[in-house]
Amino acid sequence: MKRKFNYYLLILPLLALFASCSRDVFDEYYARPDYLEDPIYQRLEELGNFKNFTTLIEKAGYKDILSKSGYWTMFAPNDAAFATYFQEKGISDVTKIDDATAAKIVRYALVYNAFREDQLSDYQSAQGWVVDNAFRRRTAYYDGFVTKTIDGQPSVIVGSNRNGANNYIPGDNNNKYVTYFTDEYFTALGLTASDFNYFYPGKEYTGFNLFDGGVKEADIIAENGVIHEVDKVIIPPVNLDQYLEENSQYSEFRDMLENHLVDYVFNQAATTIYRNFSGNADNVLVKKYDPLLSFAPNNENFIKEMDNDGQSDAYTLIVPNNDALRPFIRDVLLKKYSSINLLPQYVFQDFFNAHMVQNAVWPTKNASYSNGLDEDLRFDFNTNIIDKKILSNGFFYGSNIVQKSNLFYSVYTSAYLDPEYTLATRLYNSTEIKQMISNIRNKYVLFLPSDTLLRSLGYNYDINSSQWVYTSPATGSSISGGAASSRLYRILYNSIVATPNGELDNIRTTSGIIRSGDLDFPGEYIKWDNGKVYAAGNEANNTVANIVGTADVQQNGVTYYIDNILEFTDRPQGLEIKELAEMPGSQFSSFFNYLKNSYIYNPTTGAIQGVSLGTSYTFIVPDNAAITQAVRDGALPGTPSTGVANYAPTFQPDRDKIADFISYHILANGTASDDGLVTGQFETLRKDALGEKTYIQIESTRTPSTLVFKSITADNSSAKYIKASSNNLADRSLIHLVDNYLKFTE
Repeated sequence: MKRKFNYYLLILPLLALFASCSRDVFDEYYARPDYLEDPIYQRLEELGNFKNFTTLIEKAGYKDILSKSGYWTMFAPNDAAFATYFQEKGISDVTKIDDATAAKIVRYALVYNAFREDQLSDYQSAQGWVVDNAFRRRTAYYDGFVTKTIDGQPSVIVGSNRNGANNYIPGDNNNKYVTYFTDEYFTALGLTASDFNYFYPGKEYTGFNLFDGGVKEADIIAENGVIHEVDKVIIPPVNLDQYLEENSQYSEFRDMLENHLVDYVFNQAATTIYRNFSGNADNVLVKKYDPLLSFAPNNENFIKEMDNDGQSDAYTLIVPNNDALRPFIRDVLLKKYSSINLLPQYVFQDFFNAHMVQNAVWPTKNASYSNGLDEDLRFDFNTNIIDKKILSNGFFYGSNIVQKSNLFYSVYTSAYLDPEYTLATRLYNSTEIKQMISNIRNKYVLFLPSDTLLRSLGYNYDINSSQWVYTSPATGSSISGGAASSRLYRILYNSIVATPNGELDNIRTTSGIIRSGDLDFPGEYIKWDNGKVYAAGNEANNTVANIVGTADVQQNGVTYYIDNILEFTDRPQGLEIKELAEMPGSQFSSFFNYLKNSYIYNPTTGAIQGVSLGTSYTFIVPDNAAITQAVRDGALPGTPSTGVANYAPTFQPDRDKIADFISYHILANGTASDDGLVTGQFETLRKDALGEKTYIQIESTRTPSTLVFKSITADNSSAKYIKASSNNLADRSLIHLVDNYLKFTE
């Protein structure tokens, strides 16, 4: 019998040999290179001058993490730094540091991602590296959940990690940031050592500092990151919210903030995280700030428009101490209110936004920043700032004065901080009026109607439906929403007058006409006469608004209290001209006789073709002699010797000539008076033979009072206003009597 040979017995040893060789090749290929440095923990041990720090790393439970792969930046305090720390704390050695403190020191020294010194000043944005635009980095330390007494009950609290209404995002631990200073960053921003020494007087700026500590050796390379040796032990600083809580000299500011703009709100996501982490069954409350604040002072993140925007910027909070804030509350906020708890919510929002900046405000660059109200910062950083700190989420400045915000020192303040004028304030706050009249750089007079007056005249705000309502006292008919608010807006805008030269300083003893609004957004014209004020509607209804009181003179003007509104009129301008023409001995009569018999005039309504209510116009009315001359010159049809009282031509060319003549004496989109505010070429209602627009030149001066209208056609005719009979009020219009007619040549 032939024995079979088992080839597998031969092959298996060969396979084992080959496998052994392959494994050696694999291990050699993928082995850790000899030139690679050790991980961070081992490197610290090798260097020999970090014995205290490595002890804390072990105590904090980070030895294993820092002995493996990773990507970290470690700001490692050396043993000399710990010797100073022990002395400051009155302890003998590292064994006296408890586990919690050890964890704080280690985790706050640990920055996510590895950065060499030359990279730390660059902002790691979503669009790429922005050179020399960073001075902060996110650390591994965060406060997490804390237990505090809220309304007498122990509660588990977590801070907001976002600004605005969506104030808490699960999974974001609200990590604290570390602040450093480099020559590259300082040079790029135009900062100097004085910016560093402003916060840390007596300390040396070295060109690479971690807070007030110096970096002794940078760029110590490890397998899992970069080590920077520092000469100071850094305990995680508090944030702006925590610093306020710790310092009693700012208790008035904090109490007002906590009582009116802070809520503690149950959050299910935070509660679930806490229960899974701790094993406790407590609910978690998020401490959230009013969403209309510039930022939440307990938010360690920056705006989060991009994930790493906290590297390049931080918040600034400027806080008046109790000695500065108490008289402000007493003399300003509570001048008309009996209790701070009665102030409207928007007052608190505005006050705190006035002291917030959504940037890190460097002391030597303070004039470059604006607060949450878009105002410049009105502090002298040499004399007013009495406390300055760089905290985990921004800069804190304690001040011996309150920000002199426009809202509290302008004519706007008269309504804003008075409970009798809430309707006017509500409308101001929802429009551009608030910004206009609270601008202390421009001078205004404000005529202010009370809530009682406005309600008596049919105006109110329905809180339930969140809309304005107007009910006519005469007819009882009502309108609401935009129609009602637009009506009240026009009345209140009539009541605001820019007075750059003190034009109304003697309003109780003089008379005149003046335009409401400001230069950027002109309003209508109103008149005053020895303490009485009236607009077109008052003139039409034969009413006035009497000045019945004066508020405090503010930085940008004065507020007068009035007993009636400055009413507008919705009567067509043709009716106003008709009334002027019907006065005994009127010089408007000849012009109106042509107007009333023209096809552009509606005798029933008084409307003039091409003239819309609510739009600005100027009516140039030639006097009777000028109309007669226009007939003689052939500019108007008719027979001067027989008069023009009822001239109503049927010949179409004559009818067109009258319509063109009248239209050429009406200026569209502009109201001109003798105040120098309106000059230059303005469009008329007349179109030429080709259908093109025609124009008239206006020349106006306040001192001396002049108003001249000039034709810019070949005739170059001009007409001067007759002051005593001009400046007649109409719907967004003025009607002037002039001494000549304006010629138009095709």
